Amino acid sequence: MSQDHEDPFQDPTYPEPLEYQQPGPVEQGDSTGGIIPYKNAPALLAYYLGVFSLIPCFGLLLAIPALILGIIGLRKRKANPLIKGTAHAWVGIIMGGIFTVVWGGVIVLFFAGVISR
Repeated sequence: MSQDHEDPFQDPTYPEPLEYQQPGPVEQGDSTGGIIPYKNAPALLAYYLGVFSLIPCFGLLLAIPALILGIIGLRKRKANPLIKGTAHAWVGIIMGGIFTVVWGGVIVLFFAGVISR
């Protein structure tokens, strides 16, 4: 039984194998697939503040930071596309914007009613 190829470990003319090189660190995205953007904290905070701005007594106090943090979260996402959080940031911006206007209007109407009496 003849072999067409000789064993490269036995052949002295075969080139030396290259040394194994460790690959450098590879930056990866979220392991959760972007469902929870823990690397984009402003977007995540904007989301929760936007949702909790539905609460009547604290709505305005939560809506304004949700709007601001949503914008910061979008900028952070644009600067580094590997981090997620675009949807969370937009929810914070939209909910924060809407409830800033709603709760601000409620406060203005309340004080207008108090002054008119």
